[in-house]
Amino acid sequence: MIDLQDLGYAITQVVHNFGSATVVGGAAFMLYMAPQPASLQRKFAWLVGFGWGTQVLSGMAFGAISHYYYGAFPDIHGIAIAALIVKMLCAMSGLAMVALYLRYADGWADRQRHVVWRILFALGATALTAAAFLRWFS
Repeated sequence: MIDLQDLGYAITQVVHNFGSATVVGGAAFMLYMAPQPASLQRKFAWLVGFGWGTQVLSGMAFGAISHYYYGAFPDIHGIAIAALIVKMLCAMSGLAMVALYLRYADGWADRQRHVVWRILFALGATALTAAAFLRWFS
C-alpha cells in the first residue's frame, strides 16, 4: 500500500526541484551564453518567474502536507529556520526582479539586463544552497 503522505511529499519535491532547475538554469543560460536577443531574454524572464512561483507554491505545499497529516507545521529551529528565511527572501526578491525586468527592461541597455541576470542567478544559487541546509538541519 502506498503512503499518501510520502507520495504527496515526493510529488511536491519533484515540482520543487524543477522550479529550482528553472530559476538557476534559466538565469545561467542568459548570463553565460552569448548575448541573446531581447525577445528571447523576455521569454526566459517569464520562465524564471514561473520557476520562482513554482518554488513559492511548492514550498507552501510542503507546509500544507505537514499541517494536514500532523496538525502542525514542521518543527524546525536554528539553522533550518535561517535557511527557510533565506529561501523565502530569495523567492520574493526573484519574483520582484522578474517583475521589474518584464515591466522595464525594454528601455534598458544590455549591461543593465546583464546585471539583472546576474542577480537572478545569485538568488537562485543562494536559494538552492539554503535548501541543503534546510533539508539537513531540520
